Amino acid sequence: MKMKKLLLSVLLLTFLFSCVSGKAVNAMESKKVVLNSLPKSAAEIKPASTPQQTAAYAIAALVRYTEDAEAGIAMLDVLRGPRPLNNFNKQFLRDQLRGKEYTARSYFDGANPGNNYTPFLPYTLTVSENPYTYQNEGYARLLLKSGGADNPRFITMRLKPSTGEWYLWDYEGLLAGIRIPAKDDPWR
Repeated sequence: MKMKKLLLSVLLLTFLFSCVSGKAVNAMESKKVVLNSLPKSAAEIKPASTPQQTAAYAIAALVRYTEDAEAGIAMLDVLRGPRPLNNFNKQFLRDQLRGKEYTARSYFDGANPGNNYTPFLPYTLTVSENPYTYQNEGYARLLLKSGGADNPRFITMRLKPSTGEWYLWDYEGLLAGIRIPAKDDPWR
């Protein structure tokens, strides 16, 4: 009888701790960033005063890259500040987005495989934070939900304290594979 009570107590405590720790890890605060239209050139964007706005510009730059690689690279260079894309970065973009132009659009609200990643208008990006977003001083590790992936993806911004502007630091995880659009799915 004592063994059953002990086992039951251990199971109950394990369950309670997993619920509490799960809430702490999964607690996310989200902000919506709206772009009435997508910028088409580097002259139309700049590092923003919030990491969320810079994240939205980064997605817009990736979408532009799929339409015009040179314009997209110029936009990403503006957002990266003193760290322009090198040849490796450019090759990575080319490899990840070739034939998968829908990947960048998948981060806008409403875009999903069923509608061939056609986002709602105006373009809205839901940017989420978790308890670890600002863990490293001067950096913001944000989460973006893709309509074609099961889990959010990370994008990292870096603060330039002298100007208060947030620059794009790391975005490569956004380019990982997602579900193909309905129009390309041979099983539909």
